[in-house]
Amino acid sequence: MIGKIALDRLILSTAKDAEARRYCDLVVAMMVDRLIAPRSKLGFVRAVDEETATTSLGEVLGLGRVKDREAYEALDWLVERQVRIENGLARRHLKDGVLVLYDVSSSYFEGRHCPLAQYGHSRDHRADRLQIVYGLLCTREGLPIAVEVFEGNTADPTTLKSQIDKVKSRFGIKRAVLVGDRGMITAARIGEDLKSSGLDWITCLRAPQIQALAQDHGPLQLSLFDERDLAEISSPDFPGERLIVCRNRDLQAERARKREALLVATERELTRIQTQVRRKGSHLRAAVEIGLAVGEIVNTRKMAKHFTLDIGDGHFTWSRKADQIAAEAKLDGIY
Repeated sequence: MIGKIALDRLILSTAKDAEARRYCDLVVAMMVDRLIAPRSKLGFVRAVDEETATTSLGEVLGLGRVKDREAYEALDWLVERQVRIENGLARRHLKDGVLVLYDVSSSYFEGRHCPLAQYGHSRDHRADRLQIVYGLLCTREGLPIAVEVFEGNTADPTTLKSQIDKVKSRFGIKRAVLVGDRGMITAARIGEDLKSSGLDWITCLRAPQIQALAQDHGPLQLSLFDERDLAEISSPDFPGERLIVCRNRDLQAERARKREALLVATERELTRIQTQVRRKGSHLRAAVEIGLAVGEIVNTRKMAKHFTLDIGDGHFTWSRKADQIAAEAKLDGIY
């Protein structure tokens, strides 16, 4: 009922008519139902309607008879009030100097008539389906403040500009710290959007940037982690930025385990090809054909960088790049 109280205050402060209150009750019911038993809108109607109820939710909220169309009408009614609701949440929970968390996700469609649905990177592993992308702004406690839907082929970083504008212009926040992952807050977005807006940010460096910092005589000295898991460093490559280095030892062990498993699996497949090449009368003799077979294996597991390959007509040998593997292992678990 907490959700109902919040919606009452945000939506119904000026909505006195019975229809508005009915829609509000339906929206609250759908929110709670989504948490306890995710299902289609038709499934929701059947679950809360007094004649087909499979949950006490409809009775608790006094919904009575619920028609299919009411569920969709309630959502249309709600989306018309989205800006008002978001502004109300921002007034209550955001202030200057606040941390704002932002991330995106996606959902795929079975239909073909959503104007925003496009083919794109599918987090659901359904590249064969149209999808939408949506971004969510939250407080540091994880309370949702605003959501925005984008076309399904929208890249994560390109959604950031509209969130910055929303925080500064619509919510009136002059100073905030935007927190996002390394795929979201990229160097380009920092340079073009965040710095010019005056907002601060917290994000993570990509692996090549970390490797550059850890090179010989670089600012990232791995010996710092002999005694502690956190260190603050500075680098002329990141002027005015504070770099906090940490090592997650659980992740370090997991990265090492996974890399060794991939190396062993790759070696097993390479040995199979090597045996096939040496076999008398084998069809795998030409260097081009051997190269294609080997390339498929090392590229699929992203292990090409860790192997030296020697391929010729009727000839194939390989070996691990021990130095390369050791250099990568030194940075396991480093952020």
